[in-house]
Amino acid sequence: MDSIKRYLKFVRPYRWLIIITILVGIVKFTIPLLIPLLLQYVIDDIINGETLSVEEKKSQLFYILAGIFFLFLVVRPPIEYYRQYYAQWVGSKILYDIRDQLFDHLQRLSFRYYANTRVGEVISRVINDVEQTKNFVITGLMNVWLDAITIIIAVSIMFSMDISLTIVSILLFPFYGFSIKYFYGRLRHLTRVRSQALANVQGHLHERVQGMPIIQGFALEEHEQKEFNRENETFLTKALEHTKWNAKTFAVVNTITDVAPLLVIGYAGYQVITGDIKVGTMVAFIAYMDRLYSPLRRLINSSTTLTQAIASMDRMFEFIDEKYDIEDTSSSKDVKNIEGSLKFDHVTFHYSDDETPVLKDVSLTVNKGETVAFVGMSGGGKSTLVSLIPRFYDVTEGRILIDGEDIRKYKVRSWRNQLGIVMQDSILFSDSVKFNISMGKPDATEDEIIEAAKAANAHDFIMELPDGYDTKVGERGVKLSGGQKQRISIARVFLKNPPILIFDEATSALDLESEHLIQESLTRLAENRTTCIVAHRLSTITHADKIVVLDHGEIKEIGTHEELMNRQGAYYELFSIQQLNH
Repeated sequence: MDSIKRYLKFVRPYRWLIIITILVGIVKFTIPLLIPLLLQYVIDDIINGETLSVEEKKSQLFYILAGIFFLFLVVRPPIEYYRQYYAQWVGSKILYDIRDQLFDHLQRLSFRYYANTRVGEVISRVINDVEQTKNFVITGLMNVWLDAITIIIAVSIMFSMDISLTIVSILLFPFYGFSIKYFYGRLRHLTRVRSQALANVQGHLHERVQGMPIIQGFALEEHEQKEFNRENETFLTKALEHTKWNAKTFAVVNTITDVAPLLVIGYAGYQVITGDIKVGTMVAFIAYMDRLYSPLRRLINSSTTLTQAIASMDRMFEFIDEKYDIEDTSSSKDVKNIEGSLKFDHVTFHYSDDETPVLKDVSLTVNKGETVAFVGMSGGGKSTLVSLIPRFYDVTEGRILIDGEDIRKYKVRSWRNQLGIVMQDSILFSDSVKFNISMGKPDATEDEIIEAAKAANAHDFIMELPDGYDTKVGERGVKLSGGQKQRISIARVFLKNPPILIFDEATSALDLESEHLIQESLTRLAENRTTCIVAHRLSTITHADKIVVLDHGEIKEIGTHEELMNRQGAYYELFSIQQLNH
């Protein structure tokens, strides 16, 4: 029940509103409990009232019905409205707070987590599981109490009418307790398994939707249909196991519910025959059986709902408990006025403890305003090295220093705010061009955005788009070419105006015309800034102040283009091969 305790922390700010909603609900549920008493009075005291004349019977019936109609038509509707409204308002507000915290949590999780977890599963936990927990608020914190209080009030009224008949009415209550204890422990487990299977389907579907060009391009529709059917069938199996156990639960519980009124009818009928009670009392008791067992049925249904809600809570908190690889400490400080001198001090890195190090004892100094390029064969560790600068991962051994200070001493977001990053795969959001550029500086003016676009050689093509800067780019910028997406990414960095730049193969996937335009804007952007470039095409980095050749995680050579060409080592071979290929 640890999940419930943790969930109640989200509930606590709204506890008084919940209490008010319950009190209003008690009034709402108490009013219908008057109907069996009304029945008893009409039958025993009006219809069978031997001392009343017909006119008096009509008069009393009219007045009592007028009072009941007033309760049901005037008093009860606003009570029903406010109970429903506030119950749903509180539930929705709690979910808002939870999702707000979960999104903050999502943004703190490291690249390592996202490398090992499917996006669809993350979305399933944030959307589906959180939505399921709303039932804990509506059902567990409100309806369960209302149903329980309704049962207590109904039993109290019944005791005041006839003690022995009331005892017969509640005779089967212990069997309810036993059935709940027996069935609902396993139901919670099956609900968790079912939710995980659904998350797997969602994760699979999310990946396939993103990869639809590959599926269609390679004519893999039939193969992928089989793959999806396999995931879907697994979910169906788990769902049917859950359904089967749920059906058993309802079969047992509803049998108890159906037998209980029969016992009352039999015993009450016997008492009427022997003259111990009046017909009106019997009718009232049978009416109260519905008032008693309807909330009891709802309590049983609530047990199923709560079991599902708690299983979703377990999954939600399992996600919340994911540890952060990169965290600020109490001594972390903000970055202020950095010069831009970077130093890799005996840096070693591996992605997990059981893997071979990707980087081995790398030492390198990049002076303020210098441009350093990292080159080498694929898998040499170039992209890994530059991903350590913004602390997408932390070094396993050694240090990375900025102006002589370990970057781990700074607050993560404050440090990353000093960096401008352009990657090979430019990620754009499905909003306007203006929005995507302004991510470099959210409070930028329109003039600043246009200036940044001009500096990135992007303004001309943006103006040719249907709505200019207001054109929607589609999911991940699907409506733009690779070169156009890159220029928007570069405009974003121009707008940010950071002291340190990282270009991770920013031009490797582009045509020559786009590469020329982008190379021109990157050169402009790198002026007077410390710049780290991961390059595939060596012709684009011949101007670099330092070129670092990495091979299997180790530095093989460092120098300018001229120095390394004269040395005729690893760089000379790489450059010569590329020139021959062109």
